[in-house]
Amino acid sequence: MQGLLDYLAAALAERVRNPLHRFEVTAAAGNHPTAFALPGGYIFVAPALVELTGRDRDQLAFVIGHEMAHVIQGHAIDRIKLEWSQKALSAVSVATPAGRTVAPWLRRVGVGWLERAYSREQEFEADELGGRLMRAADFDPQGCVRMLERFRRMEHESDPLGLAAYMSTHPPVDDRIHHLRERLKLETHA
Repeated sequence: MQGLLDYLAAALAERVRNPLHRFEVTAAAGNHPTAFALPGGYIFVAPALVELTGRDRDQLAFVIGHEMAHVIQGHAIDRIKLEWSQKALSAVSVATPAGRTVAPWLRRVGVGWLERAYSREQEFEADELGGRLMRAADFDPQGCVRMLERFRRMEHESDPLGLAAYMSTHPPVDDRIHHLRERLKLETHA
């Protein structure tokens, strides 16, 4: 499995314009089909996700390209900054003229809304750049759609793999598919 991840990571990394970006893709422990990126280009892919794709190179190239895009676009750093901002906000108590505290409301409603909206936009950006990377590396860009369609089918099944929690932080699958087809000029297959 690690050999497959190394091959895909190397093929995609060759297409990254900025030579300062380095990536290390590792099979991570875990039973949930997930992948995530950390600052510095560290990408972790759960074996459950590799198996979910049936080891399909195009689908996995999309997953890894998507995570590389998060690193390239600084999303991982942005998430850390947002988390620290939330912690700072938690320590602040802002009083209204009437003497009521608004910090709890702001923490509960305002920052949570901002975080979700922000991360969903980042997911669209990562989908698009990940798709462009995989196309540049000669992978079939339809792998993007096949991976997302697999997620869509799983949304309607019981959730033994815990996919619902993972997908709750992402835009709706249909929106992601539409966005990719539009941005990457992918054909629609019936």
